Parts: sequence; structure tokens; C-alpha cells
Amino acid sequence: MSTIEEFKQNRKTAYLVDEYERLLREEKSVEEMISADPTMAEMAGEELSSLKIQKDAIWKQMEDIMLADKVEEEFPNEIILEVRAGAGGDEASLFAYELAEMYRKYGDTKGWTFSSVDASRSDAGGYKEATFEVKGKNVYRELRYETGVHRVQRIPDTEKNGRVHTSTASVAVLPIRKHSKIEINPTDIHMEFCRSGGAGGQNVNKVETAVRLVHKPTGVEAKSTEERSQMKNRERAMEVLKAKLEVLKDEEEAKKYASERKEQIGTADRSEKIRTYNVLQDRVTDHRVKNSWFNLPGIMSGERFGAIVEYLAENMGKAPVGDGEDEEE
Repeated sequence: MSTIEEFKQNRKTAYLVDEYERLLREEKSVEEMISADPTMAEMAGEELSSLKIQKDAIWKQMEDIMLADKVEEEFPNEIILEVRAGAGGDEASLFAYELAEMYRKYGDTKGWTFSSVDASRSDAGGYKEATFEVKGKNVYRELRYETGVHRVQRIPDTEKNGRVHTSTASVAVLPIRKHSKIEINPTDIHMEFCRSGGAGGQNVNKVETAVRLVHKPTGVEAKSTEERSQMKNRERAMEVLKAKLEVLKDEEEAKKYASERKEQIGTADRSEKIRTYNVLQDRVTDHRVKNSWFNLPGIMSGERFGAIVEYLAENMGKAPVGDGEDEEE
């Protein structure tokens, strides 16, 4: 149960505390009046009852605000989304790009905002790796189960013999919490500056605006290349780094870091997967919940992706985790 002191420390409830304490003073004044003159008890009873109703209403309002804050802390409305090509060369990079686009288009239906932090493109136009900052209501709650290795099975446009190729891409969803538990010592950070990629002749290429940060104790790194100023890239890279270290800390505290990291990201090898996108069969299968959805174009366009999000939200906690192998190949 929350206390007055906790309410005072929260900027969203601090102003309500003043009104609550004013009602407390009035209540005390009425009680003192009754104590001095018991004949006033009946008359003052109604006033005390009214004061109690007002106090209870304000207290409930403050508790509701605190509860909403706790929910947002658990499921923040801001994340770092990373996609990275795995096995499969250019096809894997194209798949990584398509996954990022699926999330972006789904986000459009939800009113979320996508901002590119860093992107490394392949010769085929896909993503070798890319990092995005995504903001919006329930974004972490809805995308938290996307972390892992995704596999696509299809015939590439360049395949002349009609053979089905298998490629993978890994996804990481990192929550950005308002009250971070991470404190980074500036001496633990190695910082590098370089020119950002992009079309030639742009200002972003003429000066070293891109920033790469490495947390020396852990080896965790973060980059930001999309902002036009070095300072802004540094701020965004630090935000990404904190999000990564926060996840790392949570995993270490749970004594599961090694196994969880392998389950979530792994080596992006074909055999380590949470979901398969089978183009020929027009089907998406999530191996953790042993369920499939059809209409792959609709899913990749973001329009049908919500069905997967909803199913995972309802079943991930109770479903047996798959062994990484499915029936169809």
C-alpha cells in the first residue's frame, strides 16, 4: 500500500497530496470541536462523513496514478528494436528489412512512432543490422515476445532452379525504462566518432557525426548514426546502451544470462528459431505456442500481424516452449 511520502515524491500525485492534507486538517479541527463540545457531535457528524468521502476519493485517485506508473515501468511505452541478418547472405538481409517493415507498418496502425538510430545496409538493399527507437502506447507489452530468431523459407528472385532457400534474422526488443537501475561510470565508456553512411554530398557525410559507444566492462556496444549532430547521436547511443545493459542486468540477477541470451538471440543460425515464415505455404508458424497463421502478405503488411500479437499475449505464459524444430520443412 502506498504512503503519503511516496505520493509526495511522485510529480503526478504531489498536487493531490496538498488537497488530501488540507482535508486532514479540517477533519482534525472538527474532531477537536467535538471533543471540546460533545453537543456538537451530531451536527458535525455529517461534515466528518463528507470529509471522509472526499479523502477516500483522493486517496484512490493517487493509488490509481501510482498503479498506472508501475504498469508503465513494467511495460514501458518506449523500446529499442534491433533486427540483424543471420544465415542466408543477401536473402537474410532482405528478410531482416521485411521484418523491420512489418513492425513499422503494424506500429502505424497503433499510432506508434519509429525513429532510425543506426542502419547498415547490404548490397541487396536489406539490413545487415538496424536499430530503431519505437514509442507508443503498449509498445513493449505487444512486441516483447518478438525477441528471438525468425526464419523464412522461400524461392529467391535470383534462384533459377526454383529451389527453396532458408534464411534467418534475429530480433531484439529492449525496453527503455524511465527509472533505470543502470548507473554508468564515464570512465567505463569507450567512444568513437566516424562519418555516417548515406547518400554522398550530404552534410551527414562531411563531418564525423556518427557515434559508437562500447561499455568496457561488458563489451556491450551501441551506435547512433542517423542524427545530424554528434551530440544527438551520442545521446541516442547512450540510451541504446543503457537499454542493453538494463536487459543484461535483469538476466544476470535472474542467473539466466547465458541461457536466456542463447534462447533470445543465439547465433542467428537456421536451427535456432522462434518462428518460421513459409512463403510457398502462405503460413507463419510460431514454434513456442505451436500455432500457425495464414495470409503471409497480410501479416507482413502489418494488417494481420495483430492476430499473432494477441495470441502470444494470451498463450505464451501457459504454452510449452517448443524445441526449436517444427514438423514442416
